[in-house]
Amino acid sequence: MLDFIVCNWSACCPDLDVGDNRLITKDNVTVPACVPKMLQRRLTPLARTVFSVADACIKASESLPVVFSSAHGELSKSLAMLQAIQAGEELSPTAFSLSVHNAIAGLFSIAYQNHQEITVIASGKEGIAPAFIDALGILHEGAAAVLIVFYDEPVADFFPTAPFNLSAAPCVLALRIALSGEGLPLSLRRATDSRDAGEHSVQLLAFLKFLLADEQAVYLGNWIVCKK
Repeated sequence: MLDFIVCNWSACCPDLDVGDNRLITKDNVTVPACVPKMLQRRLTPLARTVFSVADACIKASESLPVVFSSAHGELSKSLAMLQAIQAGEELSPTAFSLSVHNAIAGLFSIAYQNHQEITVIASGKEGIAPAFIDALGILHEGAAAVLIVFYDEPVADFFPTAPFNLSAAPCVLALRIALSGEGLPLSLRRATDSRDAGEHSVQLLAFLKFLLADEQAVYLGNWIVCKK
């Protein structure tokens, strides 16, 4: 069993209509002032949401380890480039560099001048649990706090069926966790009865509802997170 504290969190998920000040509405997504104008122009709507949500969990001029986790990243950008190739059009090197899975993490490290460890996870059917495991490993190696950022957006209709097209709307969740301090105490442990908790986007929404509700546990595939 691995115990940790959720010091604070922030999220943006249009699928949730809950009156909680930690939820940023789509209309209130703003790029933090620390992001240079030249860099702002490179941010997609999903990246803007990631920056807006994550900024709520970071102190001014703070640099800390970050774990990013997403099922498909910005897959729509890759699909658009493939369609451009099919149409015989030339590709922009910048567009390609911003389509890779760690593009948002790279832009984040530049904007915040964050030279701490940054991990980017595409965990597939394992869902969101690997991000917690990685972050907890960083904490046990001596970090005072770790920022975890989960994000997903609906994929194009080119991927019409499960397990791909599962997100009805973009969802971003940032968690600042530590081993001690004030906040919500949680524990992560192996589940004795493994359940099919769905892929990353499904688990992300379920975990966010778990944070907002009185539920005492949420299954993440082979793992379970419990409130203490």
